[in-house]
Amino acid sequence: MKKSLFLFAMLFSLSVFGQTEQAPHPSSIGLEADVLPYITGGYYGSVWYARDHLRYRAVYTKLTTPEFMLSEGFANNKMRVYTLLVDYFFKPSVDKWWVGAGFEYWDAQIQTDQKLTTANYNTVVFTVGGGHVWKFYRNFYLNPWAALHLRVAGDTEVPVDERVFEPALFIPEGSLKIGWYFNQKK
Repeated sequence: MKKSLFLFAMLFSLSVFGQTEQAPHPSSIGLEADVLPYITGGYYGSVWYARDHLRYRAVYTKLTTPEFMLSEGFANNKMRVYTLLVDYFFKPSVDKWWVGAGFEYWDAQIQTDQKLTTANYNTVVFTVGGGHVWKFYRNFYLNPWAALHLRVAGDTEVPVDERVFEPALFIPEGSLKIGWYFNQKK
């Protein structure tokens, strides 16, 4: 599974840098941080490249799912998430409204309330979402967003102690990203 994601990343990067036609707008690169993982004791880092209407993002996230979102009797759902996404902006300047989609690999572990043992599980998730980039000061921006995650592969039943955890099929999510970018010359 990890080899497939690595191959996808390599092909993805070749398509980004293999374009030869001149675009009417300069390309941009940027960095983003999302507040939600920090609230849960984790972190989020994203790097991206954009040209015209398209933005290509690679994301690494570490987070702990809040216990109120877990099935009763489970705790400490810690995840490392590796993500590749493509976003479409309705304006070619990586500004205002966008929609996007991509794949995520969730490498996770969970415990029951008794915390006797830790069970590991992995899922592949298809994500679709959207948001709005608001440039507020020089090259800094805010990006409120929402997404829906659909589990498409991986573990569906995870034995933990004497219980079974079932990762959700659909997971809605929303948050606020803070980003910085700069435009490259034509």
